[in-house]
Amino acid sequence: MRALTLRILALLMLAALPARAFETNASAAWVYDVSTGTVLMEKNSDQPLPPASMSKLMTLNMLFEALHDGRVTMDTTFPVSTKAWKMGGSKMFVEPADRPSVEELIHGIIINSGNDACVVVAEGLAGTEEAFARLMTERAPQIGMDASHFANSSGWPHPDHRMSMHDLGILATRLITQFPELYKNFALTDYNYKNRVPSNANNRNPLLGLGIGADGLKTGHTQEAGYGLVGSAMQGDRRVVFVITGLPSEKARAEEAERIVNWAYRQFTMRTIVPKGDIVAQAPVWLGDRSRVGLTTEDGVKVLLPAGAQAGVTAEAVFNGPVEAPISKGDHIGELVVNIPGAGQSRLPLLAADDVARAGVVGRLQNAAMRLGERAVQAATN
Repeated sequence: MRALTLRILALLMLAALPARAFETNASAAWVYDVSTGTVLMEKNSDQPLPPASMSKLMTLNMLFEALHDGRVTMDTTFPVSTKAWKMGGSKMFVEPADRPSVEELIHGIIINSGNDACVVVAEGLAGTEEAFARLMTERAPQIGMDASHFANSSGWPHPDHRMSMHDLGILATRLITQFPELYKNFALTDYNYKNRVPSNANNRNPLLGLGIGADGLKTGHTQEAGYGLVGSAMQGDRRVVFVITGLPSEKARAEEAERIVNWAYRQFTMRTIVPKGDIVAQAPVWLGDRSRVGLTTEDGVKVLLPAGAQAGVTAEAVFNGPVEAPISKGDHIGELVVNIPGAGQSRLPLLAADDVARAGVVGRLQNAAMRLGERAVQAATN
């Protein structure tokens, strides 16, 4: 294992105060900068908690995956069972004679927070809601959600229905990055299925329309969970995802959500420390027609710095070396581990910057002789 430490100081010598820590009123929270992969704040974020309607995001994920792989289309229709029709709580107000389309159901879940719409989707994709809940539970760890267990499709109170705020943040980020066209539905502000839901036609997300870049995702509320929100906002080149729960009222939820968005964008600044295409390290090559290959990142390196923080950013290129030829440009060689004081650590793939062909017979003999010489020197020094 070879490790090269790079000190990156350019443009980063600022003032000397760290970012003001955010003290949330939520009982649990997770705040994440998607653009740089940085966790900005967390509080009880890995504790499995009742997620209320925020868990409808997992039902949407399963439906988006079905759309993505062609099992359904936006025009596919599902029947409405008696169970779905009789669901309580927030509803899209489907009836047994209806055959709502996938597109209508997406709107009914996101905007109306329809418990009935969730059951229709669950039964349409898996036959029964119980089978669908099992599928969601099995799928969760496959996409990085290790503290989630589902008992139903809607977030209806159940002792075995739990998610962590971290898992909800992972899920939100997935919906944004993996399904960008479908994600646009989260910014819609009203939907009234067949003119049946005038009292429930408005999106409950309190941040939409405030002019702060908010475009999703889902509110939740039960007596056990309190008031919660999975939110996201985009300002400039930065996207922030956040999850909060346990607030005492709709008003408190709205105020806390707006406070978090303002804090995330005012207390951190994004800086480019490695431009796209720059070589950040040289890896030794074994049995190649060249002795070294440059290592680079796919899109350069951007980091978040606490506003006014003194820089001490370091980056370490870590790879197994020497790297055996042949090597193709773009091969994943190692990782660039970036340490940011006061803001944690991020890891980015290091890729080969060029092709390196395998050496001929003479070259391989020279490589072998060189390697034997290096080992002899190492043995002597030890």
